[in-house]
Amino acid sequence: MELRDIEIFLTLAEELHFGRTAERLHITHARVSQVIKQQERRIGAELFYRTSRSVRLTRIGEQLRDDLLPLYAGLNDSVRRAQLAAQGVTGVLRVGLLPVNAHDLRPYWDVFRARHPQWRLHIQSVRFAETFAALRRGDIDVLVAWLPVEEPDLTVGPVLFADPRVLAVSADHELAQRTSVSLEMVADFQHPDTETGPDYWFDAFAPRQTRRGRMIERGPFVHDTEDALTRTSMAETVTLFPAHMTRYWVRPDIAYLPIKDMDALLYGMVWRSSETDNELIRSLARVVHDLGSLKS
Repeated sequence: MELRDIEIFLTLAEELHFGRTAERLHITHARVSQVIKQQERRIGAELFYRTSRSVRLTRIGEQLRDDLLPLYAGLNDSVRRAQLAAQGVTGVLRVGLLPVNAHDLRPYWDVFRARHPQWRLHIQSVRFAETFAALRRGDIDVLVAWLPVEEPDLTVGPVLFADPRVLAVSADHELAQRTSVSLEMVADFQHPDTETGPDYWFDAFAPRQTRRGRMIERGPFVHDTEDALTRTSMAETVTLFPAHMTRYWVRPDIAYLPIKDMDALLYGMVWRSSETDNELIRSLARVVHDLGSLKS
């Protein structure tokens, strides 16, 4: 099995969607289907159950995924380390961001690079629909995520910043002319839903009910910020966001309204508990501790 074919299989095993797999790997839907069919012929059994509405792994598919994941990750790591060694780089710390305010966090990145010129720091965005998957499968070493995170296999480090909350509405929405709103008002409108999890974690971002107990209805599923804003701009939903969205994601069809009765959303460092002794991760955590949380 070719390395690229393994990548296609593992990506489909994660996404369980041919279209998203093709989009993520920048290939065609037909190419994904062709590779999977070739793998199934070679193995002699189906790897996925497919219907018009869903895709899921068979028992043999689950076994193959579990066997291939560590091998694929190890091979990629070996190639990457060899490439870096040839450049004189002794380590790379890969940081995934759920917030979009990478520039605000530059003080941390700059100090880390100044203290450790022998290491490379790679910053990348992570789709919130992936939750902690990128971290758990080893695509990133550290995740900057909103809190709380209460996963037994993950460690929570220092807080980088706290952000007030805003409500995104379409520019012609009935709330758009207000100077601020309350969470009680949010309950009058539909909020987007997501397949991310666990539930407690997404509920911290978008509560299921107001303080008075009114339910906040969740509507269409979204996979990322772009998707959420598109739904919002079409007045299908209103969407809760951290306040840095008002600076980093300005759109003529979106209005952002401060929410006066919600606590700030905390964002902190998160990493796999098995990596607690990782020198690069501990060094970044030390930088954040030394500089302290950013002021909003």
